[in-house]
Amino acid sequence: MTEKVHKILSESKAARWTALAVVAFTMLCGYYLADVMAPLKPMLERELLWSSTEYGFFTSAYGWFNVFLMMLILGGIILDKMGVRFTGMMATSIMVIGTAVKYWAISTHSLDGMTLIGMKSQVVIAALGYATFGVGVEIAGITVSKIIVKWFKGKEMALAMGLEMATARIGTTLALSTSAGVAAAFGSVSAPILICLIMLCIGMIAFFIYTFMDKKLDASIAKENEGKNIEPEEEFKLSDILVIIKNKGWWYIAILCVLFYGAVFPFLKYASDLMVQKFGVDEKLAGIIPGMLPFGTMILTPFFGNLYDRKGKGATIMIIGSLLLIFVHSMFAIPFLNHWLIAIVLVIILGIGFSLVPSAMWPSVPKIIPEKQLGTAYALIFWVQNWGLMGIPALIGWVLDAYCITGEKMVNGSKELTYNYTIPMIIFTGFGFLALLFAFLLKMEDKKKGYGLELPNIEQ
Repeated sequence: MTEKVHKILSESKAARWTALAVVAFTMLCGYYLADVMAPLKPMLERELLWSSTEYGFFTSAYGWFNVFLMMLILGGIILDKMGVRFTGMMATSIMVIGTAVKYWAISTHSLDGMTLIGMKSQVVIAALGYATFGVGVEIAGITVSKIIVKWFKGKEMALAMGLEMATARIGTTLALSTSAGVAAAFGSVSAPILICLIMLCIGMIAFFIYTFMDKKLDASIAKENEGKNIEPEEEFKLSDILVIIKNKGWWYIAILCVLFYGAVFPFLKYASDLMVQKFGVDEKLAGIIPGMLPFGTMILTPFFGNLYDRKGKGATIMIIGSLLLIFVHSMFAIPFLNHWLIAIVLVIILGIGFSLVPSAMWPSVPKIIPEKQLGTAYALIFWVQNWGLMGIPALIGWVLDAYCITGEKMVNGSKELTYNYTIPMIIFTGFGFLALLFAFLLKMEDKKKGYGLELPNIEQ
């Protein structure tokens, strides 16, 4: 009688792609809230009397708890200790709670005229809600990265990560292109946030469904290994953090990450206002042009991920992406290039650059770091990234108020400040040059250590 062979669930294409679709949808819901306020900056200034500094303070809140309270690193340790099911449910719950606080702060009048730490109470409490959400969405991000490695290692890992990022970017596109219209239609700046809250509740339910698939995967692995003399993998220890941070290749990826994302996500927070101020685009339509960036990445990130899976060249892909970043931001900095068609072309090119770097960067981490340390390694990278996502928007808001106000205009009977965005765009260009430097350093380190960043991901 032949012995029955138990197939590991991740060997089934249908199962692994279904698992990816479920967790990617959860991230789509998270990314919608992350960028929903970007097109509302002029409306916040007009209706709620926020300044650019207050908007920058609010936007920087995303990284507060992750950076200063080390919540993201703690989340990575919990992920490596407790597994993806527990950590994912915890992260999605935190996202919902933070969004509920943010919605209450923006929608209520009970905070009118009140101040906290020398600033409008509404701004501070909305920022605290956004900071809480930031903890949840970042921990969810590292959890989903580890889930993808779990299901796709030795298979189409970069393609899977690219498709997950592409799906998440749909949330960014929806946020940038619809939130101003939704707010105008409902006559309330808080209406898009309420939609986000509903979406995040659905995203949390989606992740709960995924946990059943994850249990089945673990059971199928246990059955496959039954009776085999397989040594259990050594458990994650706190001392592993030291091992990670002593790894030069890990540092190059982490610094490249903060520089590259720091030149894209904070840019998107101000891009709608840039379209109004420099390119003369109508406020209600201004979010559509930066909304093209994530739309382009939806198609290109999986394409470049698939290329990395089959052909390799991960470090080279990151170098090309950094060069495109420098080109785009330097063109945005030139004052006389102010036709809206130029803005569209530049955003499309930025979308190509933004597809290249993440498609190669995230799948390169498992080549440098062992799987048992992977959750913490991703968490530490996200922690470094959060310094940029916290500091850069606040820096740009301060620079706008301090050096870039050019006058006032009347909009619907209200005075509104006008800005020149040349200095902020020069700052973003500088981040691009530094990203290019660290992409070259990563390629050199790969040559020394033989991580295989230039080799394909799919095992022959």
